[in-house]
Amino acid sequence: MQYGDIKNALALIADPVEKLEFVMDLGKSLEQVPDGAKCNEIFGCTSFVQICEKEGRFYGHADSMMVSGIVAIILSMIAGKTVEQIKQMDLAGEFSSLNLNFGAGRLNGIQSMISFFKNL
Repeated sequence: MQYGDIKNALALIADPVEKLEFVMDLGKSLEQVPDGAKCNEIFGCTSFVQICEKEGRFYGHADSMMVSGIVAIILSMIAGKTVEQIKQMDLAGEFSSLNLNFGAGRLNGIQSMISFFKNL
């Protein structure tokens, strides 16, 4: 799902619980990490998370559906962009604009993922 579609769908959902269910459903859409991809563990997350790259394309893996959904959202934000374009993006501001209610542990993980992309 493209980021614009995700953002529009979330804007239409008023119930915070339904928003989180939607995020978990997005986690099911993560593509398999291809063989030979270079993977980096993202520290600071409450779950095990890896962001992987192969041939300029990013993939992700997490051991929880909620975090998989978060990874799917962030990957959709950067899809089709160059490393330099990604570094210029305000990923934190854009993610915040989705108005998702996460606890401190999840927010730390989101910040760790965003920092990973900012430091490519």
